[in-house]
Amino acid sequence: MSTLIQPVTFPFPPLTDDLANFVTRFQLQQAPQAKPVRQVRKAAVLVPIVCHADAPTLLLTRRASTLRKHAGQVAFPGGAADSSDTSLIATALREAQEEVSIAPDVVTVLGTLPPLDSVSGFQVTPVVGLLPANIRVAPNADEVAELFEMPLTDAFSLARYYPLDIERQRQTHRVYLSWYRQQFVWGLTAAIIRQLALQVSASTV
Repeated sequence: MSTLIQPVTFPFPPLTDDLANFVTRFQLQQAPQAKPVRQVRKAAVLVPIVCHADAPTLLLTRRASTLRKHAGQVAFPGGAADSSDTSLIATALREAQEEVSIAPDVVTVLGTLPPLDSVSGFQVTPVVGLLPANIRVAPNADEVAELFEMPLTDAFSLARYYPLDIERQRQTHRVYLSWYRQQFVWGLTAAIIRQLALQVSASTV
């Protein structure tokens, strides 16, 4: 089961039936089995769901082309844990504020997904949170080239994710590839979205 944050209160209008159903499934259903993590250094990303009344969306970034790692890739806001962070949730919220100006107090944190290893050597914990529909975001130009939103109905369609097995350090690793409009989503970001989709797609709660 996902790590729960209790109690959950929503500082914006009542959730639509679809979003309320998503919250219930996320918090009550067992998270899919994840591979044991091997990395020691910890990091966290915020998986922000914007609560539009007509169609809730995932908020994603495209990293600046000048960055040393993962330049130009689609990602969630996030980064390495800092010694001043009180938790990995605090890490995700701090990084989201630094990268896209999301104030921590506007995020309704639902919980976390199991951590995943990244190719950059981190154990990454995804933190799932809801954002109000009227939120104002502003990318930090040094880190983020673009912001875009993907409807949850598209993000959670498992048929969108194409597996690709690659060899690294004499071991085979499976990565997932996906597209949304002109955006290419792959690697850790695609794995996180797919993991969340698997968790909330079960037929019973």
